Amino acid sequence: MAEHHEKKEESLLDKIADKIHGGDGSSSSSSEKSSSPASPSSMKSKIKRLFGREQPVHKVLGGGKPADVFLWRNKKISGGVLGGATAAWVLFELLEYHLLTLVCHALILALAVLFLWSNASAFINKTPPRIPQVHLPEDPVLQFAAALRNEINRGLATLREVASGRDLKKFLAIIAGLWVLSIVGSWCNFLTLFYIVFVLLHTVPVFYEKYEDKVDALGEKAWIEIKKQWAVFDAKVLSKIPKGPLKDKKKA
Repeated sequence: MAEHHEKKEESLLDKIADKIHGGDGSSSSSSEKSSSPASPSSMKSKIKRLFGREQPVHKVLGGGKPADVFLWRNKKISGGVLGGATAAWVLFELLEYHLLTLVCHALILALAVLFLWSNASAFINKTPPRIPQVHLPEDPVLQFAAALRNEINRGLATLREVASGRDLKKFLAIIAGLWVLSIVGSWCNFLTLFYIVFVLLHTVPVFYEKYEDKVDALGEKAWIEIKKQWAVFDAKVLSKIPKGPLKDKKKA
């Protein structure tokens, strides 16, 4: 009986020891899980996008066919558009061909070919050319005019707000932007500037979409440094400049 009782006690102690070791294993496994590195998706969510962007690059560019062209979804179409713009820039800028002259020469050539073809078709027993009726639809023109009007009104409202002395930061930003634009304008004419912007629209977004995580990480570091420098500049310079009368009235 004593031996049987001792065996029971030993088996009970073994069970308790097994439970303790099992709990240690589970706790260690849970600690290992908690200390495991974060997934790439969680790391991506922690990265702050440039300019507070929350949507994909395709939606930021407006979506649809223009965004497809800028992001090279169809390489043939995007390459054709960029090649056509390059040919136009070479024609007007390097060869110094004028737009009005080009349009007039193209119309003369097209009208002459169609006129001769229409009159000669009766002699050579061929069907005359079918000239399609071309007309501009009303809705897209009105939509474009309304969008252009809204953008112009927004720009005028911004200029009025800046000129009234309400926001010193916006005033300095616009002055700096106009100054940089004037320097760029002194280097090249409007056509070359337009072509440069067009090429940038076809190159920068597609490279940014490909390397957006790296670019956003560098942009976040740069933005933090800019904020630090701006805080120093604000404390030493801007805070000592008297505010405009409209801002004082608002506070009162």
